[in-house]
Amino acid sequence: LGEISACLVRVPVEIVKQRRQASVGNTSLGIVRDVLKNEGPRGLYRGYLTTVLREIPFSLIQFPIWEFLKNQIRVKTGSGPSPGQSSLCGALAGGFAAAVTTPLDVAKTRIMLAASGSHEASLGIVSMLSLVLKEKGLKGLFAGVAPRTAWISIGGAVFFGVYEKVISVVEK
Repeated sequence: LGEISACLVRVPVEIVKQRRQASVGNTSLGIVRDVLKNEGPRGLYRGYLTTVLREIPFSLIQFPIWEFLKNQIRVKTGSGPSPGQSSLCGALAGGFAAAVTTPLDVAKTRIMLAASGSHEASLGIVSMLSLVLKEKGLKGLFAGVAPRTAWISIGGAVFFGVYEKVISVVEK
């Protein structure tokens, strides 16, 4: 439920960010105006379902791996992981989850950046994955895997490290 709710904010921001990065508009506000004028409010949510279908598997992969890695530290050391160790576990878990969900991210991005009214703009995630595979092969499904993995590994390290540090401070 949290991911579904977060995507209500995340998707319009992603639409604007990606179009700015692709030089589709001059300003963020201009992109919002253009989307509303040409596509209506639904245009700001193009790719919503695809985003949710990326976020849920990501979380279902990341959190169990993070817990598994922390448990391995517990087994080997006899005590819970330090915030730094938890941070490393978060980086590894986030990086792995990012890498394996990259095809879903590629599909989401292609749907969000497709021209309004185009065939690609109307595709669902499975159809888009098939199209990318047909056009660019397996390499196309993993386009951007290295920067995505690096960025999310850093984010995982910070998020889980800070989380464990706050927990340790609160429990004292």
